[in-house]
Amino acid sequence: MKPQVFVFSRLKPPFLAELEAHYQVTQLDPKGDIQGQYAAALPHVQGMIGVGRPLGEAELAQAGQLKVISSVSVGYDNYDLPYLNSRSIMLTNTPDVLTETTADLGFALLMSAARRLPELDAWVKAGQWQRTVGPAEFGVDIHGKTLGIVGLGRIGAALARRGHFGFRMPVLYSGNSRNSRKPELEAELGARFLPLDDLLAQADFVVLVVPLGPETRNLIGRRELALMKDSAILVNLARGAVVDEPALIEALQSRQIRGAGLDVYQTEPLAASPLFALPQVVTLPHLGSATEETRDAMARRALDNFHQAMKGERPRDLVNPQVWPEAGHAPVMGRLP
Repeated sequence: MKPQVFVFSRLKPPFLAELEAHYQVTQLDPKGDIQGQYAAALPHVQGMIGVGRPLGEAELAQAGQLKVISSVSVGYDNYDLPYLNSRSIMLTNTPDVLTETTADLGFALLMSAARRLPELDAWVKAGQWQRTVGPAEFGVDIHGKTLGIVGLGRIGAALARRGHFGFRMPVLYSGNSRNSRKPELEAELGARFLPLDDLLAQADFVVLVVPLGPETRNLIGRRELALMKDSAILVNLARGAVVDEPALIEALQSRQIRGAGLDVYQTEPLAASPLFALPQVVTLPHLGSATEETRDAMARRALDNFHQAMKGERPRDLVNPQVWPEAGHAPVMGRLP
């Protein structure tokens, strides 16, 4: 009998068909009774794959046979990792494949906020372009300005390369500790490590790409925003909770900082917000990895991780290696063809 699998978000038909060839698959209907579907499926499943839904004790208490959750994402703050560890449930993610795409979007946000692209696009379409543009429509230069990156991981490094090589931007970076230093990137990019407060005070553009955790929740609040230049632009590619959103709104309303480019928010989807009334803010619907090529690559990586785990092999992208015994897991099913 095939192992039972629960797919808790949308997968393209070819990926779903691949799962159905090897497993007994139940797919969540997002328009149906979510709790009822979980209650019916989870007591019987050995694996779960998907993205975008919180999973912890409340959702998984009845999933007594669950061995692996394969997340079609890089971030894993939706998952209660201590609880998964206590149950020896493997969690996998999809690093690397979205690095360049997300860095593309980050730079697009930076440029859009600096040159006021959405605002002026709306201005033209509203019929207000009736004269040669003047200071009221001016933006700010990007080339040669100082780029400050908070979190110089894969995506942060890709952003730094775009700034350094493409726009001749001096690069500053910061992290959670002195151990965040990256000598190889300092050599490649001439990047300088600074404590966060110093980076905020010196950077013209501050880009957030840190993972969300206890030490980064509300990392940027009133005090930190007050350290920034009044000409600075903040870009958040991380998670909404990395920024104290009410404090950011106040800083933008008072022109304490020049503008912001945002792809993430404390509450998503963002249905209504004071941010919408601020023309100097670019608001995107959390689409950092949202290209067809990248989403397909993420699904492929998630499926590969899932198959490995279900065969009793250590998945390539195991988030919580402490649950993996040296002797290896017993396979849930026989070897896949």
